[in-house]
Amino acid sequence: MVSIYKAKTKPSRIGNIINLSIDSTDYEVQGIAKIDNKIAFVTGALAGEKVQAKVLEDKAGFIKASVTSVKQAVPERVNAPCRYAKQCGGCQLQYIAVSDQQRLKQLGIDDLLSHQLGLTDLPWQPMLAADNIAYRRRARIGVWYDKKQRKFSIGFRQANAKQIVNIQHCLVLSPVLAPVFTVLATQLPLLSTNSAVTHVEVIDAAGQAYIIVRHTQPLTLQDKQRLIDAWPTAIWLGEFESGQFSPWQPEHAQYQAEYSLPEQGLRLQFGLDNFIQVNAAVNQEMVSQALQWLAPTATDTILDLYAGIGNFSLALAQQVKAVHAVEGIDKMVQQLLHNAKVNQLSNVTASQADLHLPWPKASWNTAQYNKVLLDPARAGAHGAIEQVVKLKPKTILYVSCNAATLARDSKVLLDSGYRLEKLSGIDMFPHTRHLELMALFSK
Repeated sequence: MVSIYKAKTKPSRIGNIINLSIDSTDYEVQGIAKIDNKIAFVTGALAGEKVQAKVLEDKAGFIKASVTSVKQAVPERVNAPCRYAKQCGGCQLQYIAVSDQQRLKQLGIDDLLSHQLGLTDLPWQPMLAADNIAYRRRARIGVWYDKKQRKFSIGFRQANAKQIVNIQHCLVLSPVLAPVFTVLATQLPLLSTNSAVTHVEVIDAAGQAYIIVRHTQPLTLQDKQRLIDAWPTAIWLGEFESGQFSPWQPEHAQYQAEYSLPEQGLRLQFGLDNFIQVNAAVNQEMVSQALQWLAPTATDTILDLYAGIGNFSLALAQQVKAVHAVEGIDKMVQQLLHNAKVNQLSNVTASQADLHLPWPKASWNTAQYNKVLLDPARAGAHGAIEQVVKLKPKTILYVSCNAATLARDSKVLLDSGYRLEKLSGIDMFPHTRHLELMALFSK
């Protein structure tokens, strides 16, 4: 009988506590260390520190781990301002001052882009940021009822876990929405069907609180009224089916959520399931900088891709000959066109299209644009960026929420003869690993 040699499988380290010396941090401010010829990505660690960390993933070429204790700290480490920081998964970087968060995020992204694009001395501009830490105008709050203990957990999910951390106050949530935790904690145990509510979404729309209750069973009129009475100035809605919102208060049956861009004098109405940027102050800075960098003129025809409800489109339309917006979700296309009418802008047109697929033969795809703006989701503009190049615009403004996909798509533009003229970070989500980016390309 032939004996076939099989290499022994190395035991997994998942769950083990390991000692690590942190060499550097990456673009998401994860610590980087080496262990047995593998790279370890360590959340909660800073360059120069010695830590103990729990292994969460053990792959062929890398390990992912999370700090359990810091044996030797560096001066950049601070005490977290939020008492839930060690359990809650919402804010990952509260052990670093905000200014250092911004610096480390930009340094990591500089390394990533320089390596991926073969560029040195990237044209960084001042970072966009706001002083207001209570910035979130939208949040989803988890609700879990433990039938055995007859107890609610109301808050946000733990880091690297499904369990919900009970929250009484959120440091980064808009003050307009602050009462939500007290209201839910006091009223949910009194409802006739305890396990009906699975999560609650809260939105601060220009100072008006919207509370969307996701429930798997119908709530009685008494239960609804109990919640309304606990916070009567809020607009309460039920969501029994995804995306189907039922107002509970007759006086708010014709509700309309909106936000503003004061510097442009614009009002943008939105559906409660439409995407909006969660940081109002930074969103305003971002729109204003986009206008400054694109330098729109009365003769420009601009294409706005991944346009949403018109966050950039309407501001551009105030200064140019025409804007055509393209968005993948038809409901948001209709909302964008409605917003153009609300703001008395007649030079805005819009289409629905999946921009990652081959673009349809349509008038918007054959028109001449001298400038293009795109603001894709984290997946970036794979498939679309190649089609943008075919339009041959002189200027392209790329707004990104993922440095890795920006690097990938930027390479397409550079290989097509475009130059990276300007680059800036946008600190839309303080205390998190995320840094949005704005990049200006020209040809």
